[in-house]
Amino acid sequence: MGTGSGCIAVGLSAKLPSASVTAVDVSGEALQMARENARLQGCNIQFKQCNILEEDLNEQTWDVIVSNPPYVKESEKEAMSRNVKNFEPALALFVPDNDPLKFYRRIIELASVSLNVGGRLYFEINEALGKQMAELFEAHNFSEIELRKDIFGKDRFIKGIKK
Repeated sequence: MGTGSGCIAVGLSAKLPSASVTAVDVSGEALQMARENARLQGCNIQFKQCNILEEDLNEQTWDVIVSNPPYVKESEKEAMSRNVKNFEPALALFVPDNDPLKFYRRIIELASVSLNVGGRLYFEINEALGKQMAELFEAHNFSEIELRKDIFGKDRFIKGIKK
């Protein structure tokens, strides 16, 4: 969810060729780029344009959901490196300071319905939100919640399993 250029979906499809992979994004332009990247890598991926904040996922179910949604707070914008700010669309990066978990909350709500029991949910997260993310997973009945650090020792990834 929030596939952008398709890097995660293409990587998963290439590594797990027997898996059925669906890539979802709000941006038609991002999906065009993701389709081209999948084509160039010989990956068979389904693409769906969807605003996950406003739409449901039509009763489709999954074993795994992976997302790198927008998580940079508006107040953190100035501290970002230019190579990110100048080449990534703001839509894919920024969230309001007063609601930095809005995408995570919605995706976990969708996962509570569309993720199979025992299914796994993975996120890349803002380094400052690890504790809140673990609490969000717990509040939605996920187990085996694991927070992982990046190569710089910052909380960056979280996963949980649907009970």
